[in-house]
Amino acid sequence: MIFKQTIAFFLLVSGSLFAQEIPKTKEETRQGPPKPPMGKRWVLNPDFSDEFNGTELDTTKWYDHHPTWIGRPPGLFMASQVSVGDGFLKMTSKKLEKDTIVHAYGRDITFNVGGAAVVSKKSTKFGYYECRVKAAATTMSTTFWFSSSNNFKGPNDCDKYGLEWDIHESIGREGDFNGSYFASGMHSNSHFWYTDCDGEKHDYRAPQVKFEDERLTSQDFNIYGGWWQNESTASYYYNDRAPKHQKFYDKVKDKPFDQPMYMRLVSETYPFPWIEIPTAQELNDPSKNAVYYDWVRAYKLVDANDSNSQERNNLKLYNENISFDSPIIAQKQSTSIEIPLTYKANQDREIELKLFDNDGEKVAESKFIAYAGYANITAVVHTEGKLSTEAPYKLTANIAPINGDNKSILDQNTLYINLMK
Repeated sequence: MIFKQTIAFFLLVSGSLFAQEIPKTKEETRQGPPKPPMGKRWVLNPDFSDEFNGTELDTTKWYDHHPTWIGRPPGLFMASQVSVGDGFLKMTSKKLEKDTIVHAYGRDITFNVGGAAVVSKKSTKFGYYECRVKAAATTMSTTFWFSSSNNFKGPNDCDKYGLEWDIHESIGREGDFNGSYFASGMHSNSHFWYTDCDGEKHDYRAPQVKFEDERLTSQDFNIYGGWWQNESTASYYYNDRAPKHQKFYDKVKDKPFDQPMYMRLVSETYPFPWIEIPTAQELNDPSKNAVYYDWVRAYKLVDANDSNSQERNNLKLYNENISFDSPIIAQKQSTSIEIPLTYKANQDREIELKLFDNDGEKVAESKFIAYAGYANITAVVHTEGKLSTEAPYKLTANIAPINGDNKSILDQNTLYINLMK
């Protein structure tokens, strides 16, 4: 307790000399998860989502420190460096006024930089996770990652393993050091931490996934996303770019990423000479020393027709719409026409489908509830008899509030259907 109070005093003295600047934000370049598999729907997972619109950290979801790691020297994770305000989670780094020695892991460790960590209180598994963040303009890290807190029994019973999934790791400026490239773009890794039956520890990694960018990560906000699809694969998303994919290291275990992990938002020091230790000047510069997380969001896949799966919230996550993969489809002649479509809805909506013949006469229609989320479904329009194969049919699709009228339609789309014998 004496140690924590002393550090808080150091940071209060040094931090009070400066006023934090509120960063300007531009329009988001990408929002929401990728297209879900057929028959599935993305819904928000509230345990790992936060808009940071309050005045303090939500302690029902997050620790304001790392519960099992005090930080990589010389950067010490300190709860006093974590704050919420102005719509952001802020992690502000500081140069401590004097070295601080902490006895941990059976030894004395010297720290002189105040870093920060926010960690989820619950663990999670498969899903889509993204954050919008602006890096500090220093060599402190800006990260968005997951890891397990325990070792799990390996395939040989005498061995064990742990997991780490790094959606994004970066720093905020370049310099004369090996890891200078970490200051731009997106960098994604996965670690299979393996201890063999002889007690030897290994860091087995899949090939790194990188998105190149000329801009520094500290110049503006970026959106970093990762889809943990299953035990073997993940996909990564950077702003509005096409995704890149990764197969986890599987030479020890066929399906390695089979255990839940904890979400971690961390600003730490990286080891020299790979990354230069931040200078006192940049650490004490309020225009450079803060990481700003605008929001973090998590989504889970549920069945598209599961009415009770959506966690209710007031967020406008989507530009609500209904869409088709192609403007024209071909189907066999039948009294049941299958219509593949996707929709995005911030709350439960109603979808109406109308089928018209080549003369503009309505021949069939269907109406159903579209449950909140991002769904990929096959809707069915039933006809009284088999339709002609001589001319295409036009289908109009509307998404609107439940029991709405034509004036309340949120989006409309058109599909042409060629029927074949």
